[in-house]
Amino acid sequence: MRRVVSILLVLALLTGALGVTSVAAAATTEFPRSQTLYTGGKQWGPPSNWNPFMTGNYATGTIGLCYETLFLYDPLTAKFTPWLASSGKWTNSTTYRLVLRSGLTWSDGKALTVDDVKFTIELGKKTTLNFSSLWSWLTSISKVNSTTLDFKFKTPLYQEWDNYLYNLPIVPQHIWSTKSLTDVATGANDKPVGSGAYLYNTYDQTKMVWEKNVNWWATKALKLSVAPKYIIDLVNTSNENSLGLVLQGQEDLNNNYLPGISTLLTGGYALHTYYPSAPYNIAANTAWLDINLQKKPMSDLAFRKALAYGINVADIVSRDYNNMVQASNPTGLLPMWNKYVDQAVVKKLGITYNPAKAKQVLAAAGYKDVNHDGYVENKDGTKITLKLIVPNGWSDWMAAAQMISKSAKAVGLRIVASYPDFNGYLDARLKGTFDLAIDNQANVSNSPWTYYHFIFYDQLKDIPTTQGGNYGRYNNKTAFALVTQLDKTKTTDLTAMKAVISKLQTIQLANLPMIPLWYNGMWAQMSTTYWTNWPSSVAGKNHYLPVTWNGYWNMTAILMLTQLKAVKQP
Repeated sequence: MRRVVSILLVLALLTGALGVTSVAAAATTEFPRSQTLYTGGKQWGPPSNWNPFMTGNYATGTIGLCYETLFLYDPLTAKFTPWLASSGKWTNSTTYRLVLRSGLTWSDGKALTVDDVKFTIELGKKTTLNFSSLWSWLTSISKVNSTTLDFKFKTPLYQEWDNYLYNLPIVPQHIWSTKSLTDVATGANDKPVGSGAYLYNTYDQTKMVWEKNVNWWATKALKLSVAPKYIIDLVNTSNENSLGLVLQGQEDLNNNYLPGISTLLTGGYALHTYYPSAPYNIAANTAWLDINLQKKPMSDLAFRKALAYGINVADIVSRDYNNMVQASNPTGLLPMWNKYVDQAVVKKLGITYNPAKAKQVLAAAGYKDVNHDGYVENKDGTKITLKLIVPNGWSDWMAAAQMISKSAKAVGLRIVASYPDFNGYLDARLKGTFDLAIDNQANVSNSPWTYYHFIFYDQLKDIPTTQGGNYGRYNNKTAFALVTQLDKTKTTDLTAMKAVISKLQTIQLANLPMIPLWYNGMWAQMSTTYWTNWPSSVAGKNHYLPVTWNGYWNMTAILMLTQLKAVKQP
């Protein structure tokens, strides 16, 4: 059904009938509203750690507001901006020279030097961290002078190295050298000391509070100043509560999917989105259908092709999302990666919705409706019933699962939507006990390498608890080798990158290890009640990313804060 917000729901939200005012109202008694930016959308539980190496669950802003990276990366322009580093370049095929800015400081006043950078990255050798695999191809870090480091590699992985440059947080040696290796890897790191624009202020079960660092190095070095004195990130309770807070102006930036928000953009609620019309949001990642290739009939390529032909993605886009998302192209590569799509390969091998073709492929492969109940049976006559899982409460995906079930039924496939809690969904996906699952783990990045590394993740020895992607357990050594070849390709060699990616697309589209569906948005609903000059696609406006999710502050969201302007209140 078309999802719109009813007048009764809006009235209930605006009058606080759903109890949405309590968190923000309590917060506004402590912090001046005209100096405070309220955000929400990343934190689905109380803040519990500020460890930048625990990348899955650190408190909002731990990386970006508090700890910083060597570079920023802008996926909209595909450009790196020197940040803690002033420059970096390959001096030869195996040596990367990094020059650090002068005058950097930690928030406790200590100098931030190349010793901190060297110490941080060498922590990956001492204990298992999310970047420890770097040391399988990095051999040494040597100090050239007080501002310069040389990184020596035995086998440079250029795509991956660029990814580290804007994702790996730098920590202070004088504090982290006193921690045990266990605390480095898994400690809460409460009251963190970083180099960023904000300082840890306080937190409770409902919010995380950051306070402006008046001694931030970038104010002097880059003439940058963040506008809000305080950033308060509210813990999410539900999409409905989030919608109410945004409508009331009590939450300035929300990064959840809010059902029906598109119908309110012209309703006088002082709302703003990045695009002024559909799809309203930048594409952030690709939602695809994970297919468990360890099970029949999903292990049969013909069955997977019929399944792909039988999914009406346009129906999901229009009726589930009200055109707030776009259908994916058959490769699944995000719109900002269009230059890497081999259109000839897509034209030859790409599959789009075609129910007649789906029926034809099933029949040719021997899947027939033996008992005339409207559903095909296996080749041996046994029934086919597949369970499609999505997390309970993820209302847009739950609706999408129902629509996939309906369009599959029309071609003779019995698919039953199922809604386990998130932990149950995650457990089934990681252990490979699912049939079908909607997934969107590969986010926008500096290179399509991250996308293909996820799809063709090759550590299948981790079964039954694979963590890095390829949840369907597709095993193709040629594809795995191509992903490594892409990683070894210099990021400046576009021709070579396209050649490798074309081969990967050929394998992907010919074998369908997964089925791309649509592009999930960088959900960003911005209220102009207290803050204005938000990021926008409109010419002349700033085009930074208005997103608080992990990894996005260092993809220009921190620069968004330097552009905001407080609205003068009557």
